[in-house]
Amino acid sequence: MANDAKAKALMAVRRAQADFERTQSTAQQARRQAFIHAQKAGLSLREIADEVGVHRSRIHQIIRGD
Repeated sequence: MANDAKAKALMAVRRAQADFERTQSTAQQARRQAFIHAQKAGLSLREIADEVGVHRSRIHQIIRGD
C-alpha cells in the first residue's frame, strides 16, 4: 500500500513538473512576442525595460531568443 502511495505521488510530481514546463514555455513565448511587437510599434528597449523592471540588455536577449 505504501508503494502505491509513493507511485501515485511520483506520477503527480512528474505531471506537475510537465505542466509547469509547458506553462512556462508558453508564457516565455508570449512575452517575447509582446516585446517584439512593442519594439515594432516604436518603443525603445529602454522603454520596454522600464515598463517590466529589467535591464534593457535583458530585453534585447529575450527578443533575440536567448
